Amino acid sequence: MHPTSTNQQTPPAVPPRPRTPFWDNVRFACIVLVVVGHAVQRLAQDSDAAMTLYMLIYAFHMPAFAIISGYFSKGDAPNRQRMARLLTDIVLPYVLFEAIWSVTKLLVEGHENFNFTKPSWTLWFLLALAIFRLILPYLALLRWPLLWSLVVSIGAGYLPNLDSTFALNRTLALLPFFVLGWWLHEHDVMARLRLLAARPWWVPVAALAIIAAAACALWFGLDGWQEMSLRRWFFYDSSYASLGNPQWWAGGIRLVLIVIAVVLSCAFAALVPLRHTWWTHLGQYTMYVYLLHTFVLYPFRESGALRGLEPVWLWLPLVVLLSVGLAIVLASKPVRIVFRGLVEPRAAWLFAERALVSRRPATPGADSEPPARSTPQAAR
Repeated sequence: MHPTSTNQQTPPAVPPRPRTPFWDNVRFACIVLVVVGHAVQRLAQDSDAAMTLYMLIYAFHMPAFAIISGYFSKGDAPNRQRMARLLTDIVLPYVLFEAIWSVTKLLVEGHENFNFTKPSWTLWFLLALAIFRLILPYLALLRWPLLWSLVVSIGAGYLPNLDSTFALNRTLALLPFFVLGWWLHEHDVMARLRLLAARPWWVPVAALAIIAAAACALWFGLDGWQEMSLRRWFFYDSSYASLGNPQWWAGGIRLVLIVIAVVLSCAFAALVPLRHTWWTHLGQYTMYVYLLHTFVLYPFRESGALRGLEPVWLWLPLVVLLSVGLAIVLASKPVRIVFRGLVEPRAAWLFAERALVSRRPATPGADSEPPARSTPQAAR
């Protein structure tokens, strides 16, 4: 027998680790908030109730998405497959949909400069995710990475020349939320505090009270909040001076809003079911909803069809319900089959090694679910 020929047995295939229902539930709940927020935007211009709902959603929905994305990101040096996935999961869909939006605006509005450095509408978050993932390994090398991300976020607001080029304004402003998500996993906070176990009855009650208190604060102080442009503060895309606060202490406002966003995100997550539900599987396909819902809403936004609708008590709940239905439809299997090539481009032809790219569910900012760890020092 040839000395190199041995009776080697192929190791048994490792079955895929079951998904945690809570994470898919909270992903889908967050994407529903994104759709609702965009749908009620025009209503909010004519209705205090719609404006209150709009501002409540914008106070935390994108920070919550950034936290979830950070939780499923890794702070070690990326391997070749993760680098390839950054291109196929984020960069390539951004290029494809930015091109589609450029053509759409050219046909509908009659002008478009085809500037791929200035993301259209919601596409800024894809660029933010790409940058988050690129800089996280460097932040993870530092002491107090969460503190440094806060310094970057607050400091960015003092720079009047920081604009939407490559979404840097929002990327730097939202960085603490992404780093917070990574930090929560890095220190095994969810397992240590048993946050994915059964909840005591008072947790959802307290969460409802927090969200209700925020809604009341927005409702009763709406005139003041609008005067100070609080809605624009929630976008995290403007300098303090452009928001009417050039004072040296303006960064304190952003810090307070960051704290509020974290509290509201936690309260919202505490209302999301821990168990498997009929819509849990839709949380694996939030990228479809994120990228496609804007094309459905675009005609309504541009035509003014959602302006001046009366009575608001009827139209506002109806628009919310239709938004939830739209999110469900866009995450459904028929839509995924039709648009898979755009939302989940494999693009194996781009890479020297075809094995670098593998199919996986389309969720903004999510690597595969991280394994559970008993200690923070365990290998990522």
